[in-house]
Amino acid sequence: MDSSFNSSTTKPLYRGTQAVWYVFGFLEILLAFRFVLKLLGANPDAGFSNFVYGITYVFTQPFISVFSITYVEGSIIEWTTLLTMFVFWVIAIGIIKLFVMSKTVSTSEAAVKLEDQDN
Repeated sequence: MDSSFNSSTTKPLYRGTQAVWYVFGFLEILLAFRFVLKLLGANPDAGFSNFVYGITYVFTQPFISVFSITYVEGSIIEWTTLLTMFVFWVIAIGIIKLFVMSKTVSTSEAAVKLEDQDN
């Protein structure tokens, strides 16, 4: 087994990636609730709907005017929410990649990876 797997940085990096996935997953679930509630025409004044819309607004707000909202017989297809979900997925992947880049690697492992990149 490669000694880089037993590095003192491996466990904190693993925990860091778990934390990122947890936060991302929680946010995605809230955004999915927002999308479905709007799609099904949920009452925005109902407690749960109001809570979900209020909590997720801060995340969707930067994307509000990117796409228009599609209205279909009482339902709302909020493309902004789908864009928000995609953007935060890309951000989560980027953060995970940064964590993985900071992992300790042996010289031989680095040489193999560099050689693979050249091919």
